[in-house]
Amino acid sequence: MVIFWLVAIVALIAVEAGTVGLVSIWFAIGAAAALIAAAFHLAVWLQIVIFLGVSAVVLAALRPVARKYLNVRQKPTNADRVIGVICPVTEDIDNIAGTGVVAVDGKEWTARSLTGTNIPAGEYVRVTSIQGVKLIVEEATVPA
Repeated sequence: MVIFWLVAIVALIAVEAGTVGLVSIWFAIGAAAALIAAAFHLAVWLQIVIFLGVSAVVLAALRPVARKYLNVRQKPTNADRVIGVICPVTEDIDNIAGTGVVAVDGKEWTARSLTGTNIPAGEYVRVTSIQGVKLIVEEATVPA
């Protein structure tokens, strides 16, 4: 079993080296613990329990920390800045006709209604999301 656990460690480390995120390092640590158990000639069933237990504990303990420091967070783009902005409708918004324009920060954007209701020019809307090059908007009160 010592050779089995050595091969498992090498294979799991190789898998880890070939991936971007932490995928199998938890199991490599568990296999190392099982290797130690095998070196002391413990029963195979106990080696497997040690492997599973140590892997689970290491995964539960370190995964949140690893996600915090290794997770590449999505960076907001300049376009994401318009989400939540209240802006005027400059051309009637009609989802069925495929029309609608709003002005945000001096730029005109194609707009569609979130609920599908028509919104006339001159009304104010809040940007809820972006789909492609269109802003998805909902009716809003006039900003004070």
